[in-house]
Amino acid sequence: MTRHLLSIDDVSVADIHQLFETAAEMHDVQRREVKKLPALRGRTVINLFFEDSTRTRSSFEIAGKWLSADVINLSAKGSSTSKGESLRDTVLTVTAMGIDGLVMRHSASGAAHQVAGWLDIPVINAGDGMHEHPTQALLDGYTLTRRLGSLEGRHVVIVGDLTHSRVFRSNIKSLTKLGARVTVVAPPTLMPSGVGAWSEQAGFATSYDLDAVLPEADAVMMLRVQKERMSGGYFPSPREYTVGYGLTRSRLDLLKPGTPILHPGPMNRGLEIAADAADAADSLILDQVSAGVAVRMAVLYHLLAGEAASNSGGSR
Repeated sequence: MTRHLLSIDDVSVADIHQLFETAAEMHDVQRREVKKLPALRGRTVINLFFEDSTRTRSSFEIAGKWLSADVINLSAKGSSTSKGESLRDTVLTVTAMGIDGLVMRHSASGAAHQVAGWLDIPVINAGDGMHEHPTQALLDGYTLTRRLGSLEGRHVVIVGDLTHSRVFRSNIKSLTKLGARVTVVAPPTLMPSGVGAWSEQAGFATSYDLDAVLPEADAVMMLRVQKERMSGGYFPSPREYTVGYGLTRSRLDLLKPGTPILHPGPMNRGLEIAADAADAADSLILDQVSAGVAVRMAVLYHLLAGEAASNSGGSR
């Protein structure tokens, strides 16, 4: 792996499989009575979040603590940026205290890349604007691999607010790297600009007809409608969005038996996903949350414990 994890571009196919193997070992820790490994003992990790987050920040915090790291959470409200300090001054001040790794979420696309250029410690992108969310994509791929086995040739359908989704952008890269066939579905107003040329280059398909695509799916990933990023009307009404693009109770009947359903959360129940779908027997939504801790443990381990520890096995 590279020094940082800023994008799925930073990991090769071999890296992804190595992370999945480590995550599987880390997953076993969740079933132990004492959920602790000594791998990052003596290391300090700061979670610096400039956007609200429940799942991702908690997941990184638990991951770090289960690896015995000292984990400190900072938010924009609690940092000096709320007093006018620049991003550069904030991160340089924080890292001057002797930390070993920085996990950062920011509303600006590219912020994590910029910060990584200022620091000599590993930086993990926990979501930057509408750009990427690499650990979410890795945990999605890991969750699907555990359910489906190899993703080679599997048809994954991603549905929803693609324009504003960093999860979608990272998943396109990771799923295609793992050999999956991906189709993205959205209303025209929420299909990213220039998606035609992009889909040809990246190797995924597009559709505006969810009912036509669902019967061919091996997995369905629903995305949240990100109302907070919408300044205008992207669809006539919530009701019309649900009718056209929601995973409703009736649409579950279009899926092949056993088709896994994913959603990165938080969910808008009744809008992009019905309760019947979110709570269905084939829903992997809570599996994604559980896998998130394991995958983030694997990422922290490989970036912070170093190659020597990675090869030792005994320190886990």
